[in-house]
Amino acid sequence: MAGLKVYLDLMSQPARAMYIFCKATGIQHEIVPVRILQGDTKTDEYTAMNPFQKVPVLKDGDFTLTESVAMLRYLATTRDIADHWYPKDPKQQARVDEYMEWQHMGTRINCAKFFIEKWLLPMGTRIPPNEKKVEHLKDVMETTLEQVERIWLKNGEKDFIGGGKDVSVADLLAACEMEQPRMAGYDVRDKSPVLKLYMDRVQDRLNPHYAEAHVGLNEMVKKFKGEVPESHYKKIDA
Repeated sequence: MAGLKVYLDLMSQPARAMYIFCKATGIQHEIVPVRILQGDTKTDEYTAMNPFQKVPVLKDGDFTLTESVAMLRYLATTRDIADHWYPKDPKQQARVDEYMEWQHMGTRINCAKFFIEKWLLPMGTRIPPNEKKVEHLKDVMETTLEQVERIWLKNGEKDFIGGGKDVSVADLLAACEMEQPRMAGYDVRDKSPVLKLYMDRVQDRLNPHYAEAHVGLNEMVKKFKGEVPESHYKKIDA
């Protein structure tokens, strides 16, 4: 099919997953760059596509989707791609779906909340973070990461989420979410040998597209080293 457009800002975790998926599968598509911080998602044109004003957005002709999980399922079932991405076998597919249903209130929300509170909000507001809240969100995130290791990867017995022998859309979502805390100075690879092996395995399997998708994130990590510069904060008169 022709006419597939994917609107992305690669600082977004689901947007990176969509970028990698489209590139790695060889699906014919056009990437339309979107700059969240420049207000691109707030325009009338963009809001007409996605009333939630989020990324990514998929347009396939006159058909539009605004949720990344729905996009991945749609493309996996409408394009001719390798079966490992989203298996046709009902039980194998259900295992992939099981993670994707869980991740909304698991890796998706808990990695993001830590990153937002520790780094993104302070950068935007120029107000130091609430350290007590940051520590609480870190604890919640680490509980989630322990669940990924223990439940979804069976303490390293499984190479990929879902138990398949190759990467699936579940792994794309998981890895991209677990990369995000690096901008807030937390690298899951440093905390867990199992998660390090898993993240490295997914990255190696999906390079060069994985590396391409994370160029911007890696630049932010290198520039800020997970911290908001003290000079960035507003000066409060005594």
